[in-house]
Amino acid sequence: MTTNASVLLLWIPRIAGFLLCLFLAAFALDAFASGQSKRDSLADFAIHLFPSALVLAIVIASWRREWFGAVAFVVLAAAYAVVAGSRLDWVLAISGPLLIVGGLFFWHWRSRERRVSIGPQG
Repeated sequence: MTTNASVLLLWIPRIAGFLLCLFLAAFALDAFASGQSKRDSLADFAIHLFPSALVLAIVIASWRREWFGAVAFVVLAAAYAVVAGSRLDWVLAISGPLLIVGGLFFWHWRSRERRVSIGPQG
């Protein structure tokens, strides 16, 4: 793999994970839509930010351990698919990006493992 491709493959899962975190955080803004007091709305907002914080924590934990990101994002996608049940549109909107980011982490992990096992080309 060329150097540019390996650098791109290094950064794509991490950037995609951060973008997914922002995507999930946007759903937390729904907490302010109801006619609740500001205090109740802030409490709901904090609760709704939990999935985004979880994704951010996984991205940070996966920074040097791509295998962890691959497993964690696939597990999150499967767990959300079970929780969402019959809402296929929700499953596709949330579990789909989770699976893609998990696949990107897996791809980088496998490509790095191959480079290590092959060794430097001399």
